[in-house]
Amino acid sequence: MNLLAKCKETVVSVVPVMVIVLILHLTVSPLPSTMLIEFFIGGVLLIIGLSVFLLGADIGMIPVGQHVGATLTKKKNLALMLILGFLIGFVITIAEPDVQVLATQVTSVDSTIARTPLIMMIAVGVGLFVAFGLARIVFQISLRWILIGAYLVLFIIAACTSPEFVGIGFDAGGATTGPMTVPFIMALGLGVASVTKHENAEKAQDDSFGLVGIASVGPIMAVLVMGLISGGGNGDVAAAAEAEAAVEYSIAGHFLHIVPEVVIEVAKALGPLAAMFVVFQITLLHMPRQQVRRTVLGLIYTFFGLVIFLTGVNGGFMPAGQVMGAGIGGIGGGWWLVPVGLLFGAVVVCAEPAVWVLTDQVEEVSGGHIRRPVMLVTLALGVAVAVALAMTRVVTGLSIWWYLIPGYALALGMTFFCPPLFTAIAFDSGGVASGPMSSTFILSFTLGASMALGGNPVLDAFGVVAMIAMTPLIAIQALGLIYRRKQAKMEMAVKEHKAKRFALGRKGGQA
Repeated sequence: MNLLAKCKETVVSVVPVMVIVLILHLTVSPLPSTMLIEFFIGGVLLIIGLSVFLLGADIGMIPVGQHVGATLTKKKNLALMLILGFLIGFVITIAEPDVQVLATQVTSVDSTIARTPLIMMIAVGVGLFVAFGLARIVFQISLRWILIGAYLVLFIIAACTSPEFVGIGFDAGGATTGPMTVPFIMALGLGVASVTKHENAEKAQDDSFGLVGIASVGPIMAVLVMGLISGGGNGDVAAAAEAEAAVEYSIAGHFLHIVPEVVIEVAKALGPLAAMFVVFQITLLHMPRQQVRRTVLGLIYTFFGLVIFLTGVNGGFMPAGQVMGAGIGGIGGGWWLVPVGLLFGAVVVCAEPAVWVLTDQVEEVSGGHIRRPVMLVTLALGVAVAVALAMTRVVTGLSIWWYLIPGYALALGMTFFCPPLFTAIAFDSGGVASGPMSSTFILSFTLGASMALGGNPVLDAFGVVAMIAMTPLIAIQALGLIYRRKQAKMEMAVKEHKAKRFALGRKGGQA
């Protein structure tokens, strides 16, 4: 039954993109017939794989995250908590499917960037900032000032690093907050916050969120530092594409050819996670056998789900996305990319299952004042504009700085006026909009468009996931400001009503 529910979620997420691709195929950008079939087979594999993967995360990973967070805090050993927080963030990130996909995209475009070191740097960044975020919860430090300080340092490093790494770095921040990382890190943060002493319940609620937002800064900083060290580069994607095209397979053979490599990569990614669980169980958790069996089953589901998911992505979704982006990029000087980007952005964010969870969360937190339809429309408009602006970058070659600096300046400036809980939810949800569809299809589409227009994909295409991730920071805080205004009006109305009743009571007493 749980698997069926997960299938429904992923179908809603993937099918709208498949429908748009079919419409574009039939109208302005036809795909080769074999590639179209591979795309749809890839879509089916993506649905099945992501469903099984999410089920495994639910029954195995999230409960472990909650247990570890609560147990670490009860130990009252800050050094142990920070060390294990780093290890958890590091290991979970290596297993994150969106990070695996991003690394594949990067190395396919820039051969000077090695896949494994890139993943390792992203994982180190997440681990360090998970530890930092846990320390914030324990010491009850203001999330606003931590975010402002972190992003100031981030932009200073970005100004000094190689330009090729800026878009990749900010995309890493969006890709890291994917279906594996977000549930586990949020569960870890909730576990720590639930057993940390707070002055009041509202402060405890505020500290329950924000850990994912802090953790997403780490991979950006780590990749930018990697750019400082390596000096950057710009590989040639054409040679790799030609080598791949030289070998032809049947449709079934095409996917079967991909499986062995994917199995090895997934085993490397999940091996440390399984080892970490064994060590935690022996030394820290001591969970009952039934829970251990559930966790092992969850790991098995996660393994097979990730293999199926990545096979579908590498075999169907990414190649079709690049070819379609290249086809539309060749029409009308590339400006057709902008309205197509608007359409993809609006559909993708509304189709993300995590967005529906987020809208429920905000509606509950606001006491029903911020309704789900308002949230969905706001996010859809924001992400649609974000993808359209990313396509404008591809066409014009405009620097990503013209988008990131105003966007983050506005988001950080709003923290001074927005209720703290909404700020925490906003920065946690930066990765909600930038889900699997963004990391797989939209980024591939953008890369293909950039190549077709003769641009530099490393400079012009990477950054689209970052812009999608930036939108909720502004949108949800804007709704927080609306909520505060409505709350103030309600409080004023209550005061006026009490004053009128008091005045009427005094008149009655005098009479």
